[in-house]
Amino acid sequence: MGDIRHRLAGRPGRPDQEIEEAFDRVVAEGDTRLARPWLSLVATGLLGGIDVGTGVLAYLLVEHATGQPLLAGAAFGIGFVALLLARGELFTENFLVPVTAIAAGHGTPPALARLWGVTLAGNLLGGWLVAWLITRAYPELGATAVATGAYYADLGINARSFVLAVLAGMVITLMTRTQLASDSLGIRLVAALLFGALLAGGRLFHSVLDSILMFAALTAGSAPFGYLDWLGALAWSVLGNVVGGVGLVAFLRLARVPHRVADERRRHGRG
Repeated sequence: MGDIRHRLAGRPGRPDQEIEEAFDRVVAEGDTRLARPWLSLVATGLLGGIDVGTGVLAYLLVEHATGQPLLAGAAFGIGFVALLLARGELFTENFLVPVTAIAAGHGTPPALARLWGVTLAGNLLGGWLVAWLITRAYPELGATAVATGAYYADLGINARSFVLAVLAGMVITLMTRTQLASDSLGIRLVAALLFGALLAGGRLFHSVLDSILMFAALTAGSAPFGYLDWLGALAWSVLGNVVGGVGLVAFLRLARVPHRVADERRRHGRG
């Protein structure tokens, strides 16, 4: 990882310099995420769920007041701002960064499985806690929470819901790529707000966000679905998110720098 940071410090100018520098930045960040100790991994996963849960609170408040999902989606962006500034970890943020690091020979599939599994579990646990707090603090949001959660439960397991999940994975991974392409905090905040609004306002099928919305419905006490329905929706959305994030964004980004991928793999003895 030190070699990569050294190359970022001084590389001769050429047309593809920015693309290659972005690749090095992503690999360095992926190295860090894959090597996180267990306690840090659990903590960042929980914080990520809490951060997104904050956005869900904003979403439900605006949806309750206006009945407009697009306005509620714009309010949800605060959750991604919190995620960025508080350095939490969202499961779907890990479709580009660690996958790129592994492709470059900096990690192993078991390390990726550990990162994905622990982060997703932490996101869901932290999100459930915030959903419970929301419905206890704002009982008047119960009907809105039930209607919103039921929307995602009613999507079912079919072609349309899968495509919505693919789009969600694509959107979040593009957000990650956009934020890593710049050192400007302002640009990264704008990306968080815009992509967050698209994800929530467009009602895409995102494994963590929609789970928290379904948790809010379930903890409100009158949801027309149960935890088994949520579990099926979670599995289906995770599959679609991975296809969208890894297949449509991460792999295609790697195809832009095949020589750098090959260089890194040789440097780490991966061939």
